[in-house]
Amino acid sequence: MLKKPIKKELKIIIPKHVAIIMDGNNRWTKKKKLSSFMGHQEGINSIRTTVKTAKIYGIKYLTLYSFSTENWSRPKKEVTFLMQLLRKYLSTEADDLVKNDISLKVIGQRNRLPKDIVKNIIKYEDLTKKKKSLNLIFALDYGSRQEITLTIKNIIKKVINKEINVKKINEEFLSSNLFTAKFPDPDLLIRTSGEKRLSNFLLWQSAYTELVFLNVLWPDFKKKHFVDALVQFSQRKRRYGSRL
Repeated sequence: MLKKPIKKELKIIIPKHVAIIMDGNNRWTKKKKLSSFMGHQEGINSIRTTVKTAKIYGIKYLTLYSFSTENWSRPKKEVTFLMQLLRKYLSTEADDLVKNDISLKVIGQRNRLPKDIVKNIIKYEDLTKKKKSLNLIFALDYGSRQEITLTIKNIIKKVINKEINVKKINEEFLSSNLFTAKFPDPDLLIRTSGEKRLSNFLLWQSAYTELVFLNVLWPDFKKKHFVDALVQFSQRKRRYGSRL
């Protein structure tokens, strides 16, 4: 009698940096026939789950696309609700971040955010700056095209003021002047909701990032979905443009 071949379990390769486009909150609200913006509220639980899962698997950097530059064009009530959610998250989660050795970082432009939120961002970035198990990065008022444009403008100013020589400008130099200068490029980028586009998120940084698109709305995103993305990542062969 022939023996069935033993299936080898896939060894999960852990990416150093995972970025996530948290999409589908409003669709979830409509699907559940709930009152306005409840998908955003429920999405906070998915953030908690995602942070815990990232820590369990030893992921060192987790970047969450939380509020884009384009999101300001949404209805005023929704923007106000999102800002209030951000206030609540910062005030209620800070102690857990400290307790769990998690460092909070924020990338994006801050001049349009409410002043009290900016004040708390600075406060909690400083409070958690020595934490090392996980770098939790929120992209707020972030747009990749705007980031690149702003970076180029700043570099041009430095050239005009003779602070730098134009010959020194290369890919590495530009990368070192982006909002993400202190972080490695993402190895894996996950987008929920089934949409398959980057939506102005980490365009420069994602040149060789593995992309995983999941057909789950963000408020329904659980540990199993994160693990599924990690499994898909582990099955990829990263060539970085080579033919090997």
